[in-house]
Amino acid sequence: GPMISQACATSVAAIHAAAASQNGRPSGARLVGRTDRTSNGPRRVYPRTAAAGGTADSENWVLDSFGRDPVTDESMLQTAERVAAEAGFVKEQLDELTAHRYEQYERALADDRAFQRSWMVPITVGNGRRAVEVDADHGVRPVTAEGLAGLEPVIAGGVVSYGSQTHPADGTAGAVVTTERQARELGVDGPLAKVLASGFARVGAGTMPKAPVPAARAALADAGLELEDIEIVKSHNPFVVNDLWFARETGIDPAVMNPYGCSLIYGHPQGPTGARGIVELIHALEERGGGRGVFTGCAAGDTGAALVVELDD
Repeated sequence: GPMISQACATSVAAIHAAAASQNGRPSGARLVGRTDRTSNGPRRVYPRTAAAGGTADSENWVLDSFGRDPVTDESMLQTAERVAAEAGFVKEQLDELTAHRYEQYERALADDRAFQRSWMVPITVGNGRRAVEVDADHGVRPVTAEGLAGLEPVIAGGVVSYGSQTHPADGTAGAVVTTERQARELGVDGPLAKVLASGFARVGAGTMPKAPVPAARAALADAGLELEDIEIVKSHNPFVVNDLWFARETGIDPAVMNPYGCSLIYGHPQGPTGARGIVELIHALEERGGGRGVFTGCAAGDTGAALVVELDD
């Protein structure tokens, strides 16, 4: 099948493509797999024998992308600072919501990780003596309001600290997109999540945290819904500034967004990041007995992607 690579919008774009190709067909299933490694990505070296001392050029595929948008020549962090400055957000606001996001994540760990175990699949990495079973998140650091208050902004005069932004991580996620009839024939006897609509948007260059708002509005409009018709909002938020801006523009209480955690806390593997958020959204809706939810997130400097789903009760 096709390979789709749209940074952190990859998951929404892939599900959108799978649902579109399924539309109108009574059977068949699309397996949507997404994987990414950003904790230790490839580094390329280009020889330059004519340079002084033969010094080579090098390229870090992951960190160079985080650190420089080729359109604006700015880092992703600078997009967050720009939007925070425009809105007048202060560091205390960022710290307060970040601490709350960690508390939400801790709820996913309750009862021996009952929520996560309902959808997270353990895998074995390596082989022989080096084989390690990975069955939970790695690299998540505890977050407290006191600890966040003690962190200085990364950029002098800014408001974003290392605590109020995400971290590079690795991950894999998958989904099967098919018809209701085919799902039942495959043996699924529980509730099904229906893809209602998707939405994509671009905002001004270098204002990435704004993008989830028009993306969500586009998806909701395509579904014929308003935000008031939605039970749960999940976001991909590499910076907590994203959620503060979303709340500012939509009027939603940012504290009710992202039950059970978000990429701000558990990390940022670009390809599958959205897929995990969508899966968490679906299972959170299941706990409520069904309903509608929207996932929205930013990507690559100035873009956003969103998906509206509905779960049978």
